[in-house]
Amino acid sequence: MNGSFFLAAEAAASSRDGFITSLMWLVPLLPFVSTIAIGFFGKKTKSGGSTIGIFAVGTAFVISLLGFIDLASGAHAVEKAWTWFQLGDPGGHGAESGGLVLQFGMNYDFLTGIMFVVVTGISLMVHIYSTGYMHDDSRYTWFFTALSLFTGSMLLLVIANNLMQALVGWEGVGVCSYFLIGHYWEEKENSSAAIKAFITTRIGDVGFLFGIFGLFIIGGTFNIPELNHLAEDGAIGGTTLMIAALLLFLGPVGKSAQFPLHVWLPDAMAGPTPVSALIHAATMVVAGIYLVARMLPVYEAAGAALDVVAIVAAITMLIAAGLAVIQDDIKRVLAYSTISQLGYMMAALGVGAYTAGIFHLFTHAVFKALLFLGAGSLIHAVHSNNMSDMGGLRKYMPHTYKTFMIGSLALAGIFPFAGFFSKDEILASSLHHAVDGSPAGWIVFVVGMLTAFLTALYVTRMVIKTFFGDFRGHGEPHESPGSMVTPLWILAIGSATVGLLGIPVIGVFQDWITLPGEEHHAFSFGYNIILPAVTMVLAGFAGWLGYLMFYKDRIKVDILGSPFAWAYRFLENKYYLDDIYMGGVIRPVQYPIARFTYWTNQHILDGVVNGVAAGTIAVADQTYDKLDQKGIDYLVNGAAGLTGVSGGLLKYIQSGNIQRYAAVLFAAVAIFVALLALT
Repeated sequence: MNGSFFLAAEAAASSRDGFITSLMWLVPLLPFVSTIAIGFFGKKTKSGGSTIGIFAVGTAFVISLLGFIDLASGAHAVEKAWTWFQLGDPGGHGAESGGLVLQFGMNYDFLTGIMFVVVTGISLMVHIYSTGYMHDDSRYTWFFTALSLFTGSMLLLVIANNLMQALVGWEGVGVCSYFLIGHYWEEKENSSAAIKAFITTRIGDVGFLFGIFGLFIIGGTFNIPELNHLAEDGAIGGTTLMIAALLLFLGPVGKSAQFPLHVWLPDAMAGPTPVSALIHAATMVVAGIYLVARMLPVYEAAGAALDVVAIVAAITMLIAAGLAVIQDDIKRVLAYSTISQLGYMMAALGVGAYTAGIFHLFTHAVFKALLFLGAGSLIHAVHSNNMSDMGGLRKYMPHTYKTFMIGSLALAGIFPFAGFFSKDEILASSLHHAVDGSPAGWIVFVVGMLTAFLTALYVTRMVIKTFFGDFRGHGEPHESPGSMVTPLWILAIGSATVGLLGIPVIGVFQDWITLPGEEHHAFSFGYNIILPAVTMVLAGFAGWLGYLMFYKDRIKVDILGSPFAWAYRFLENKYYLDDIYMGGVIRPVQYPIARFTYWTNQHILDGVVNGVAAGTIAVADQTYDKLDQKGIDYLVNGAAGLTGVSGGLLKYIQSGNIQRYAAVLFAAVAIFVALLALT
């Protein structure tokens, strides 16, 4: 990438300031306000608080859409910052800075604008859908409280102009995912899935935090545009920057489920299906993609860091697609599909195809939200996640069938649906990179083609086992209510049309989302006609093969009786990664270390404490004998009376009422902020 990030952005900006773009700080604020309002007043409303969440997110979506239109029509990008506090005297810029400044800020440009539209739009669909899906849930109000907080945390991350503020949103997303994945915490499977997601992503976040500190030490600032600017100008670089960038990348490896920290995402299906849709389409898992895209100039200046990103992503997309082929749980098929598609996005960034990666993030959000919500509609009807309990549902659920088919065609990369354009743009970019002499480009291209074949195969299997043949479940399936079907049709229309924004060369998406100095190739018969035709033939062959195997039953393979039985068991056991983590990490901590700690506590620490306590009691007894009995009684009774009074006051605070706890919490925060502002 050539030239200054700032100078190129200035040159690309128009000659006017946008009124709407200056108000984009309202977008993350609205869900946070909604969180407080639902928490305090949700149970007192007829809707249980859902209308508050829908109104807030709907308003945020309208503002996001207007802001993006304002930006596309020529308004300036906006960066503002307010200093929270500073230590020392900054006295310079970048690496010359001598102080620490922490800020709250906003950085609104085309990337932020696209993410705002995606996050608020998908969240709005999920909110509306959830009113039908969760209507009988005992924690209905809490669900919408956490949903609003989840949305707000993601938007805070997206709008952040500095890494410390981004970290707040990043961790907020992680905590909310823990709450929502473990929504049905009474069942051990669900609580274990929430804990697994939390701990696995925390492992990546340790590296993420060290990466933030490393970049601050190198560049002297947390400001993201300034760090990009320093990287482009060559003011920071070398091995130190590469190490910092790779440490930072560990955060996206965890959050965006890249190998080897992808193991939490399939288990996260234990949460309610609307949560799965929001996590997989627009919030937590794309947070890592967004961060790498936002800091791509830093990664480009960090030596081999981008090659590492590309190779990790290539491994991720292939192994996840292989696992999707053998799943029976429809949500797990979609979960592994999400991991695979995240690999596509990250691989695009790894070969420097910024526009292609963000375009696939955009299209994938639409069709994957559609597929998850469609899966929720199926589960709602048959009361099972397993495709072996479905079959023939196209006759019972025509709206779900038609919309799910559109999402499936988009995922399989069939023309003219959304996934076709974005996936092929990634493959074309990786091939360009390979032809220019990059081994990582060849790896991404070859693995990407193989993954495209596997994607079409598992999509065909999923559709046939779900909608064709005879119904294999119990009871009488029925179509979902309008509150669930309406979002499906809206997302289906999007899945069929948004890909047109990225038609090579003439599409407007690359005019919106592009980095200064990014190379966009002119129209080429080989790249824009032949390559897409080859991928279509590949997808068609996979579909035909799946049709013969899973519908006509003409190809019968006894895999367990063949020499390739080991390969099937390898897939069935998820490459034994969970076993490796359990045997190599958890059990060594759980048994030797935990048991040694327990023994030490019981036999050493308790012995010392008991000895001290016995000595203290003996001294107290001697003292008691020497003191006046009446004085001791006054002392004891006084202590008891004080305890009774203080306990009587504390019982009003420790009421078990979550809304009262929230009131105290927010009042304390408000007082703290006021004092901080005054000082």
